[in-house]
Formats: sequence, structure tokens, C-alpha cells
Amino acid sequence: MRKSNKKKPKETYADIAADFNAKVESGLRWYFSLVVFIVLAGSTLLVGILAYIAMALGVIGRLRIEMPVLIVLMIVSSIIIGTIITIFVSKHVLRPINELSRAMKQVSQGDFSVRLNEHLSPLFVRRINATFNHMAHELSTVETLRNDFVSNVSHEIKTPLSAIEGYAVLLQDDSLTDEERHEYTDRIIDGSKRLSTLVANILMMSKIESENITVSKNTYRIDEQIRQNLLSLEPKWTEKDIEFDIDMDSIEFTAAESLMNHVFTNLIDNAVKFSPHGGTVGISLAEREGMLIFEISNSGQPITDEAMEHIFDKFYQGDTSHRSEGNGLGLALVKKIVQLHNGSIHAGNTPEGLVIFTVELPFPKEQKK
Repeated sequence: MRKSNKKKPKETYADIAADFNAKVESGLRWYFSLVVFIVLAGSTLLVGILAYIAMALGVIGRLRIEMPVLIVLMIVSSIIIGTIITIFVSKHVLRPINELSRAMKQVSQGDFSVRLNEHLSPLFVRRINATFNHMAHELSTVETLRNDFVSNVSHEIKTPLSAIEGYAVLLQDDSLTDEERHEYTDRIIDGSKRLSTLVANILMMSKIESENITVSKNTYRIDEQIRQNLLSLEPKWTEKDIEFDIDMDSIEFTAAESLMNHVFTNLIDNAVKFSPHGGTVGISLAEREGMLIFEISNSGQPITDEAMEHIFDKFYQGDTSHRSEGNGLGLALVKKIVQLHNGSIHAGNTPEGLVIFTVELPFPKEQKK
């Protein structure tokens, strides 16, 4: 059975723009209606007051102005006075609109630093300006993330490409020994694998972030999946003589098996990678209060406070000594997948000097007993 885990984001940029346009349209319609009413009512009242005063003083009687003529004069006077009032009022009304138009033009030209005054009157102008500032801030954030992403991706692609190119050039030397030729070929294969992994991670990250991924869930033995991941990484932990302390319950869990496979493979691979030679990796799996708890720990250097703040950021690599072994997308993608299953992941240091990652996943409602 195929199930979709898509959720509509709380607020997309389209929502912000739609909300902004709605506020502008509604506010302007209300504001101009009020202004027109005030101008018409004010000019009519003023002309009526002037006519009453003229009648009380006997000016109209002395001038012998007939009623039809008086009505026409009142209408013309109302129009003239109303026009004069409108000219002065429109300057106040149109000022925030002109400022908004200027700010929108700056944003369209790529300047997301522009901000509008959020303390103006009336209330709807403040709301429009606040919404505009929020939109400009979000666009600025997206632009910064986009530039950082492009820069990081370019760097991560350039490094293995340069290595592949360099070793490919060296292979053209006919005087190479078989041993050197095999070594250079292995380096090219490693670089190609790193590029392939990077591209696959970027595509998966893009699909998850854009919610353009169909999640196919099934119920399976998750402890068996973890054991299979351990076996697939056997050459790595055997080379470093890593010991394992495993305590896993037999648990059936409903999830996207292929995505969860990436989570466990990445976490186990990281634990092996950052463990010293002859180190120990601990793995536990249990069910607690309706939650699936997976913990993996390894001996080695603790995570610094600075690294702890950014450890799940895209392209962040706190330990540069292992930079050539990864691309900084693994943990960011792991977090996205865990969140896709409504779970959470945390990293920390234990008093015993271990680095530990904890994944907490809620059992789906249909699986709960």
C-alpha cells in the first residue's frame, strides 16, 4: 500500500504573497471608500453651513437668488471644495502607496534589504508594511541559503572532479607500473562514487524539502534492517578493528524502509568513521511509551559546542580531518527523513566520554495496539 506523508507547509512564499495582496486590496478598498465618504460628507456639510449662514444674514434674500440657482451653486461649491480637500488628502493617502511601490521595485531588482515603516497610520497601512517586511525578510533568507547552497555544492563537486581529472591525466603515462595504475584507477573510482553519492543526496534532499516525494511505507523488522546495514559496512569496521555492543529488541515498525535504510547506514558509518582504531560502537533499539528509540554511540573525540549547533546543517563538517570521506549532507538528510516520519534526532556527549545520537520515532496510529 502506498501512502503519502505530504503535509502542507504552515506558510509558503505563495501564501505570504497572497496574504499581502489580500491585505493591500482590502485595506485600500476600505480606506478609499472612507476617504471618499468623508470628502463628500465634509464638503456637503461645509457648503450647507455656509448657505445657512448666508440665509441667516439675509445675503441670499438681498441677492434675490432663486432656489434652483441656489441648489446649483451649492453643488458646484461642493465639487470645488471637495476637489480641494481631495488634493490635500490624496497626498497623505498616496504616500504609503508610493513608498510601497518603490519598495516593491527594489525587491524585484534583487534588493531584499528594503524595509517599510510599521508605525504609520492607519492600521491597515501598518499591517501591509509589516507583511511586506516579513516577505522581504523571507526572500532575503532564501537568497542567502541559495547562494550558500550553490557555493557549497560547487566546492563539493569541484574537489572530486579535480582528483578524477588529475589521476586520469597520470594514467596516460605509459611508464606507470601496474601497482601505480591500479592505485590511480581506485582513486578515480572513489571520486566517482563520492560524486554519485553527493548527487543522490542532493536530489533526495531537494525532493524532501519540496515535498515532492511519495513515501511508500511497509511494516518490517527494523532490527533486522539495522543488522543488514552493519553487514554492508563490515569492510570499514573490520579495517579499524571496531567492537560492537549491541542491544536490540525484535521490533516490527511501519516506515519508508528505503529512507530509513539511509538513516541507519549514515549513522553507523559516521560512528565507525569517527571512532579510533580499536574503538567501540554501541547500538540499542527499544520501544518506550509508544516510541521507537534508536541510539548509537561511539568512542572518540567529543562533539564541540560549536559543532553541536550546526551538526545537522547542510554541508557542515565539524571534523575537517574526515572531509574527504563525506560531503556534509548525510546528517542533514537523516534529520529530514526522521522529521518526515514525525520523529526527532538529537546528538550529544555522554559523561563516559562517548558521542551519542538518539533517534525517536512514534509508532503509526494503525500500528499501535
